[in-house]
Amino acid sequence: MVKQVSAEEFHEKVVSHYTDVIGEKLGGKVLSFSDEWFAAAENLIKPKAPIRDATKFVFAGAWYDGWETRRHNTEEYDWVTFRMGVSSAKLIGCEVDTAFFNGNHAPHISVDASIGEDGEWVEIIPKMECGPSQKHFFIRDEITKDAYTNIRLKMYPDGGIARFRLYGEVIPILPNDSNTIIDLASAINGGVATSFSDQHFGSADNLLLPGRGHDMSDGWETKRSRAPGHVDWAIIRLGHSAIIGKISIDTAHYRGNFPQFIKVEAIKSDVDPSFDDSNWEVIVDKSKTGPDAEHDYPVSNANTFTHVKLVMIPDGGVKRLRCWGKCSN
Repeated sequence: MVKQVSAEEFHEKVVSHYTDVIGEKLGGKVLSFSDEWFAAAENLIKPKAPIRDATKFVFAGAWYDGWETRRHNTEEYDWVTFRMGVSSAKLIGCEVDTAFFNGNHAPHISVDASIGEDGEWVEIIPKMECGPSQKHFFIRDEITKDAYTNIRLKMYPDGGIARFRLYGEVIPILPNDSNTIIDLASAINGGVATSFSDQHFGSADNLLLPGRGHDMSDGWETKRSRAPGHVDWAIIRLGHSAIIGKISIDTAHYRGNFPQFIKVEAIKSDVDPSFDDSNWEVIVDKSKTGPDAEHDYPVSNANTFTHVKLVMIPDGGVKRLRCWGKCSN
């Protein structure tokens, strides 16, 4: 069963525990579509919020920052297929945003998933009603038992959707050799940003993306603090419990707003811990950072950890966090 919920409930139950597995910033791609006459299907998975310029017109008509098909579809629905940016994932829910589509929005949607491009389509979100120019949040009662690789978004019968987010539990391909060093914080390997103090200019989940990004928009950046003793923090659940040998902090593109210092703590926990849990252990003590550079900090603590907490002192921006280590039980 699937139900529609509020933004607050969706964030609490889905965004804080799972990953958007088809987002462009994680490597998700549009493979095919039935139609994109008015606006391109690739806009659905763009990372930035949709915008509107009512004065802008193109060959097809009014410009829209989303996916929009022709009127009078003779088929039951229009569709777009995607390849996830991760190896595979079990799926829990989705966000459908019809921002600025008013009078031309999609009246209903549904979502199918498959294993491989030629696999059988399985309905994971049934046909659900959508309204004009608003976000819609749909959650399954339980996560899918199977892990999928490909997605099909259906729009009944035609119209426009600005953005589409699909959340799930990443199933990483982990090395067979337990001594292999990998980045256990990476979203590709199942890392999830579970909580944070602030993300005014850039979201904490950007810390876990592949690559070094393209500008300050795809990192984690907080507001300027004014209070003495202020710190900002983000907690990351690793993709697998691990013995961590090195932490890498990348401040790429943060040239005048990098944190003056960072500190990293770690914990082993069966649940996502709070910021002030008494069991956090310091694995990288207060250390200086610099602008637009990768910083490596060796870790000598040989304990097994499931979560790390990056602390910025006092605030600023970090592009990527890497937790290099070996999978451990």
